[in-house]
Amino acid sequence: MARAAATDEAIAMTTLGLGVGCHVVIVDGQSVLEPRRDLVGLVDPVKSVGRFTPTLGGLLNLLYLQRESWSWNLANRHLEEEIEAEAYAQISLLQSQGVRMTHIDTHKHTHMFPRVLRPVLRAAAKAGIRTVRNPFEPEWSIRATPRAPWLRRLQVRLLRTLEPTFRRIVAEEGFTTTDGAIGVLATGTLDSGTLSSLLHALPGGTWELVTHPGYNDTSLANAGTRLLVSREIEMDTLSSATFGSEIELIHFGHLN
Repeated sequence: MARAAATDEAIAMTTLGLGVGCHVVIVDGQSVLEPRRDLVGLVDPVKSVGRFTPTLGGLLNLLYLQRESWSWNLANRHLEEEIEAEAYAQISLLQSQGVRMTHIDTHKHTHMFPRVLRPVLRAAAKAGIRTVRNPFEPEWSIRATPRAPWLRRLQVRLLRTLEPTFRRIVAEEGFTTTDGAIGVLATGTLDSGTLSSLLHALPGGTWELVTHPGYNDTSLANAGTRLLVSREIEMDTLSSATFGSEIELIHFGHLN
């Protein structure tokens, strides 16, 4: 993330030879651009503090629901331009600090939605990035994640209906992506048993393993995330994981 509490620390870690993406934020975060001047539709102009809507539902309301307000509809027509400008500003800010990015993705997978995907891809292309996360989890991975709550399982399956449009737009914009993401459904429940189940079911192809390892400390408690105890479980799971010779570990920089 270009603007977050631990951004400077994260930038320092990029010297470790990791594949690093810009986690573009247009929900539940702070803008880089000036909200009163540049983001009159994407950020509440009354509050003018540069905070995006805190929920995915709030963003979808901005993107797709109409209101009886001439001024709001005028701003809504420019939302994609604002998203492109803000995404480019976030990417450029990280690049200006020496971060060499291999790909882009988005906070809460907002680029699943076409009105976000196209402007984010165009911003990335202007910054010289041509690889993007495929956030959709395949059916085989859903079946291999037995402990996920039924509601999240339903949500992941419903969102998969957007994948054909995602693939078409990615191809039209000249980007590279993976065959899909695994571990999205397991967010909050990923442990050694679930990881083993996913790896056992893994077919041929290129798949991104999405995880959220971390330390359950005071800083995390103050971050407002629901993922607390699960972070250390995932840390232990990944630290002790073994991958068979048939699995090659790569990062997004190896896709091009």
